[in-house]
Amino acid sequence: MNGPVPPERWLRADGTTVACTESIKVLEENWHEAVELLQAMYEDAVLLGVGKVAFKEAMHGLVDALECEYAEKQAPEREEEEK
Repeated sequence: MNGPVPPERWLRADGTTVACTESIKVLEENWHEAVELLQAMYEDAVLLGVGKVAFKEAMHGLVDALECEYAEKQAPEREEEEK
């Protein structure tokens, strides 16, 4: 698929990398679905007379307004090796 590519690394709030293969797979599938949907919405908007800049500004506003009640995850703590 052409278009924006997902980030090379998905980062947690603490800056560590999400390493779980299944998590990365879900994130990348979601990314590609979002690109497809947003591209279709963008093209529809332009065909319906909405300015390109106006649409992008509205989408930025939409993303900025998203909320999530889940707590952000941190890197899993590793058990200290017994000495």
